[in-house]
Amino acid sequence: MTIQNPVIECRADPHIYLHSDGYYYFTASVPEYDRIELRRARSIEALNNTPELVTVWTKPDSGPYSDLIWAPEIHFMDTHWVIYFAAAPNREVKDDAFQHRMYALLCYDDNPLASSWVFGGQVDSGIDSFCLDATIFKLRDQWYYLWAQKSPDRPGNSCLYIATMASATKLSSPPVMLSAPEYDWEVQGFLVNEGPSVIHRYGKIFVTYSASATDERYCMGLLSIDEDSDPLDAGQWHKASEPVFQTDEQRKIYGPGHNSFTRSQDGQTDYLVYHARNYKNIEGDPLWDPNRHTCVQVLRWNEQGEPVFGRPQQQIELHASDICDVVL
Repeated sequence: MTIQNPVIECRADPHIYLHSDGYYYFTASVPEYDRIELRRARSIEALNNTPELVTVWTKPDSGPYSDLIWAPEIHFMDTHWVIYFAAAPNREVKDDAFQHRMYALLCYDDNPLASSWVFGGQVDSGIDSFCLDATIFKLRDQWYYLWAQKSPDRPGNSCLYIATMASATKLSSPPVMLSAPEYDWEVQGFLVNEGPSVIHRYGKIFVTYSASATDERYCMGLLSIDEDSDPLDAGQWHKASEPVFQTDEQRKIYGPGHNSFTRSQDGQTDYLVYHARNYKNIEGDPLWDPNRHTCVQVLRWNEQGEPVFGRPQQQIELHASDICDVVL
């Protein structure tokens, strides 16, 4: 199946989750930042035009989570659904847009589109500062919470943290910093590590993340750790010194990042899901430019069991060979 990028227009911070029911579930930041949408389809290419699209939550008019609803992610956590998202106080109360905290929605029914979602409250990281972009993963029967937050001890907009989970909304360990902006490509415009996403393959846990300002300088980095190591031991993680995915001037794909991962229905092919713009010059604040579009491409692996991201693709062949020896 050949499809054209972008797969879905004007949807930033995209997250696609393939559930055991055979549906791909999709959520992302909407340009208005005022609600959380959820859609599903039997194939990735059908997500764009699926009739199964609902608004599962709309922000209140006031209060601590009443503005700038960012980066929702949907997960199935053992027995129930959860959507993590970031939200800020209404800007009539707070002038600074970057006052976000992390929140959760919960659903206990089989079909999350036909069900009522319950507001699960704030997920308190133990640090009272700007935070966002939560994701989760399970290793050896333990769930881990991974997110971005402004450090109280070092300069910058956000670093990456990890903690164990007692439940979908409660952490059970102190936060551990895994990565801070340090390389030149991580500090362009803003000092940022954000948008972590996890993929577990070939005996390792890989975490992608995004860095720098959300214009053409936005790019992706990579952390990794052996699956037998303790994820809370920051010294066991390896951080790539160069970005693994970035702007492609030749193909006019700018600022690719804030990715997630999903798989083919047969489980044989991994997909990289990300947003990008198709032009470089942005008028005004990039935050309010709506044209970060959802894109998808095959994620390949080299013979050492490491992900090969290659270049952003305009046209992609789904179900392509997983293994490659060269960067595409």
